[in-house]
Amino acid sequence: MEHAPEQKVIKRDIGEALRKNWYKFSLNKMSVVGLCIILAVLLLGVFQPVIAPFPDHSGAVVDFSNASRPPSAEHFMGTDVMGRDIFSRVLYAFRGALTMGVGVLAVVVPIGGIFGLIGGYYRGRWISTVILRVTDIFLALPPLILALCVGALMRPTLFNSMMAICISWWPWYTRLVYGMTASIRNEMYVKSAELLGAKKRHIIFKEILPNCLGPVFTKMTLDMGWVILTGASLSFVGLGEQPPTPALGTMVSDGAMFLPGLWWISIFPAICIMIIVLGFNLMGDGVKDMLSSEE
Repeated sequence: MEHAPEQKVIKRDIGEALRKNWYKFSLNKMSVVGLCIILAVLLLGVFQPVIAPFPDHSGAVVDFSNASRPPSAEHFMGTDVMGRDIFSRVLYAFRGALTMGVGVLAVVVPIGGIFGLIGGYYRGRWISTVILRVTDIFLALPPLILALCVGALMRPTLFNSMMAICISWWPWYTRLVYGMTASIRNEMYVKSAELLGAKKRHIIFKEILPNCLGPVFTKMTLDMGWVILTGASLSFVGLGEQPPTPALGTMVSDGAMFLPGLWWISIFPAICIMIIVLGFNLMGDGVKDMLSSEE
């Protein structure tokens, strides 16, 4: 019980920090709009079995009696040439899109961050030179082109398309963390830790890494939408999730051949991709302002 006052102080400090950060974030009204968009997409993706009016249309279902129906009260976004409800399939595609974004960033951020920390701390040594040269090679190739090349070599699945994007995305975090680490390593608190005999692992992960998290988190927020857009591009050319599993890029591709007559088959999934990317970009601007603003 003697630790209870300390725990209350810690909880109060955390609460005050959260309120202060939320105030900074909420100053940008468009960022709040972006956050609302992302929360709505997340809720729709999680609870799609309850929300979707035709949940069975996410699989191998054919209903030619309702094929190519335009938007109506029964079918909010119309139906495709197989008679499947597009709105229900879009809701199921949200889960795959969010899985794509979270999965890719969960892989590339630790890998790129660790390489950046090592390269920046050991700047001027052979290990730093190797990391930078390999990073430059990957950065010389456009991420989408590299992801398409790697994805074409593997069986088209959601996991393989995620791995293809990971291969093209980690160098950006290596470069970002490398630049910050190379600057922070000369700070007095890092030099003091070295003089006190702290281990290299402690200096890198306890002294330097916490000061890199703000820009990294901001980039993650901004990258989330672009990763989803890249994943949709892979699906558009047939390198993502395969039918009958719904994917936003695949749905746009399937409806493109019926334009402009059956416009709703492509337009609504494309609008959903645009909204997701816009939501993450708007939210990323607010996170950047929140983390960069002065106390």
